Amino acid sequence: MDKLKWWQKTMVYQIYPKSFYDSNGDGIGDLTGITQKLSYIHNLGAGAIWLTPMYSSSMIDNGYDVSDYRNIAPEYGTMADMEALIHEAKKYDIRILLDLVFNHTSDEHVWFQESRKSLENDKRDWYIWRDAKPDGSPPTNWRGIFGGSAWTLDECTGQYYLHTFAAKQPDLNWENVKVRQAMYDIAEFWLDKGVGGFRIDAITYIKKPAVYDDLPIDGPDRMGNVHQATANQSGILDFLQEFKQAVFTGKDIVTVAEANGVKAEELKYWVGETGIFDMLFEFSHISLDMEESSLWYQPIPWKLTQLKRALSESQRATSNNGWYPAFFENHDQPRSINHFFPEAVDAELAAKVLATVLLTLKGTPFIYEGQELGMTNTAWPSIQCYDDISSHGQYQLARQAGLSDQEALRFIQKYSRDNARTPMQWNNQKNAGFTTGKPWLPVNENYRNINVACEQMKENSVFNYYKKLAELRKNYEALLQGRYQELLKSNEAIYAYLRILSEQTILIICNFSDKQTAYELPRDLIINKLLMGTYDDAPENRLRSYEARIYLCEGSDVL
Repeated sequence: MDKLKWWQKTMVYQIYPKSFYDSNGDGIGDLTGITQKLSYIHNLGAGAIWLTPMYSSSMIDNGYDVSDYRNIAPEYGTMADMEALIHEAKKYDIRILLDLVFNHTSDEHVWFQESRKSLENDKRDWYIWRDAKPDGSPPTNWRGIFGGSAWTLDECTGQYYLHTFAAKQPDLNWENVKVRQAMYDIAEFWLDKGVGGFRIDAITYIKKPAVYDDLPIDGPDRMGNVHQATANQSGILDFLQEFKQAVFTGKDIVTVAEANGVKAEELKYWVGETGIFDMLFEFSHISLDMEESSLWYQPIPWKLTQLKRALSESQRATSNNGWYPAFFENHDQPRSINHFFPEAVDAELAAKVLATVLLTLKGTPFIYEGQELGMTNTAWPSIQCYDDISSHGQYQLARQAGLSDQEALRFIQKYSRDNARTPMQWNNQKNAGFTTGKPWLPVNENYRNINVACEQMKENSVFNYYKKLAELRKNYEALLQGRYQELLKSNEAIYAYLRILSEQTILIICNFSDKQTAYELPRDLIINKLLMGTYDDAPENRLRSYEARIYLCEGSDVL
């Protein structure tokens, strides 16, 4: 285990500051609130915290539209509060990881304010400006990630600027060396503050195509998804290698990139000794129901074998080079219980199945706030209840396609990012103990049963199940370093695999179905001991519905 780095031996806990804990009663979570809850995160077993953006921002996308990278959003606190959080976290042996939003800024950033002043401004080519088509329409038919055109006309100069996301999030021009150096300087600024590393947002979009052409139409708005035109363009790795050499190399930090669109076979160019980052979030296992479309109203059915294949391919791709960040939830995804299981599922059992997989795959587990409690989606009665900008965009696309209000709303309820952003549920008191004021987003109605205080007291709760898994992971080296080997590949109900290190073999076996399911293991795999599971007993060769077990075994050469 000595050869592993600190970030390979721990878990990362992701915090959405606005929703975690409000220390001053204004209804918005803040940095002091996070500091006050460090003991909770330490008790869970996490050694790092990933903070989503807490920089000064216009807040059109809750912080991912940065107006000043070197200052703190007033609703979250002050730079002194940030420095106190970094300092106090170190006392718990917890490192703070920051979110670097480097594809775009806010349109309120001083750089963009300068850029839009005139065609000759020194900052003009810090962003991406293009003339209109001859008919005055946008330069291309690209649809932004949040819906609507990816181009906005700036009447001051008569040109359009590109924004992959919202109109208030203009894309930076990474072809400009001054832009790249400014980004590197920002990263160094925060390293000097003592942060332990970075999660890098939307990094696959920084390299734009050489030619700006229209895309095939794929929606009722007669546009094409900007992702198809700009993600993972040729030459992006040159930018990223420069980034690595300028900032990361030689430092005891961890870097994990968000890289939607990078395939498992491409991971060797992105992570490890041959790549740029230590880890990379890729979404093949998350986007199974969106493989053919980015439109929420057009999901496709998927099977367990597809989920297993996606996870196994990522495990294989990082087995000898790089490291895998295991995750099922984040601030951009619905709650995993609702994402991977049917509506009628026993939520507690489903949460434990996912926890079992999350903490026993080879890699670093990333736990999103509330996931360790089994928090679930909400279901608000109208689109006006939703804050998430992408939810409103997807709702409009669904209505344009002919869906009724209720039909469109049903898909928003299932996929909205607000599902993950409802306030953290600390207790069964008013506002779930999140705030003494009015919460910025309504608390999920199930907070009286699903909350930290109740689950800490309940021996077999989801929270305590996570704690036991974290301890098991520390005690069995095979769960940290052992190679991964999938079993029962064609089984549509059971996900089973081994973690093998020298003479230590551990079997993980989980039933993702609502039916009791029999299974047959390889003959040369001998079970010695049940290490833990969702039930106290373990009937031989069959799993109950949504049951998970972890066994210590003999046999390390299973075919």
